[in-house]
Amino acid sequence: MSDREWPWPAGAATGIGSLPGTDIAEAQRVVLGELPALPHLPELPARGPGADLIGRTAGLLVELPVELYAARWQVAPRPGRDLRRARDLMERDLDQLAEQAEEYAGTIKVQAAGPLTLAASLELPIGGRMLRDPGAVRDLAASLADGLRGHVEAVARRVPRSRVLLQLDEPSLPAVLAGRVPTESGLGTYRAVESDVAGVLLRGVIEAAGVPTVVHCCAADVPLDLIRFAGAVGVALDLDRVTDLDPLGEALDAGLGLLAGAAPTTPAAGRAPTSAQVADRVRGLWDRLGFPRRQLAEQVVVTPACGLAGASPAYARAVLTACRDAGRRIVEE
Repeated sequence: MSDREWPWPAGAATGIGSLPGTDIAEAQRVVLGELPALPHLPELPARGPGADLIGRTAGLLVELPVELYAARWQVAPRPGRDLRRARDLMERDLDQLAEQAEEYAGTIKVQAAGPLTLAASLELPIGGRMLRDPGAVRDLAASLADGLRGHVEAVARRVPRSRVLLQLDEPSLPAVLAGRVPTESGLGTYRAVESDVAGVLLRGVIEAAGVPTVVHCCAADVPLDLIRFAGAVGVALDLDRVTDLDPLGEALDAGLGLLAGAAPTTPAAGRAPTSAQVADRVRGLWDRLGFPRRQLAEQVVVTPACGLAGASPAYARAVLTACRDAGRRIVEE
């Protein structure tokens, strides 16, 4: 394991994606300043529709237009105002990234919803989630694959000295696999997607993107074997949700990297955690798994437990700082 080349530097820290506020220039300054080893393209859902995870990702889809209907994203007959807004917001974000990170020469992480979470969230024109129609789910995954390939290329053009790390957000993946996604009436659930089918869909998207990819899931019961099968280089987890260490230990031993969600997204006792507390949390997990400390700084990236959109700007910045300094503590030990 120690010989492996990871797509991030030793002792790296990063954010999961979302931050508070509506000023993308300021958000990118914070990220580039606080997370110099592994900055991410921030998401600001407070800007409204099209800046949320589903709308933002739906704007990347190829030949599958979407629109808002009753505050939900659904497949549309033709491109319209809602889709233009989502794409304009992304374009502004990428332009701002090019301006602020033009000379950056490390790895930049970008985030998008994964195919299963997207299928559990987007609605068909006739009603119901795309999840109800296996053919529609396959078409959605293919469209997402094409869109993410283009998105990764767009980031690489704007920051030509950088390398891109893709994060696929799959918060709904365990519910999709277990048949727990509720129908609109709330009286039933959609049929479970077989694990091998989900793995093939996820693998297709990862292979099409053509860059190292991590899968983020802040739910319980994360399907680590499926994520490994799909070809991800790492998994991003909320450490509070990890109750069974054996599957995680097996996945890490088999070569999966870990983005360890070790800092809470809301303040405990009214203040942010210290870097020492965050570092101790990560070291404690690693020691319980029984791995040698020399691997820790290389295989693990320190992150907040999840997105920080609901935090205050001051708390969000303090958490990113704590994660950065915790990564430095870990690499220096």
